[in-house]
Amino acid sequence: MSGTLKARVTVMPKSGVLDPEGKAIAHALGTLGFAGVEDVRAGKVIELALAETDPAKAKAAAEEMARKLLANSVIESFRVEIV
Repeated sequence: MSGTLKARVTVMPKSGVLDPEGKAIAHALGTLGFAGVEDVRAGKVIELALAETDPAKAKAAAEEMARKLLANSVIESFRVEIV
């Protein structure tokens, strides 16, 4: 994979947005005996192998992908890291 960089895009529901998946996970953890879990937010991680050697360009491309497709900017926020 010479000449490629990996970008990791983490997409999470924005604060204040209803997160039914997180609520279901929190409930299930409680029923399994895991006390003390006050809140769960569930999101997604997307890893991209990019044909790019410049980390700044790879990050900019991944951020554009996140804005245009990978995250719904109305209800989700995202973070991009080059790994």
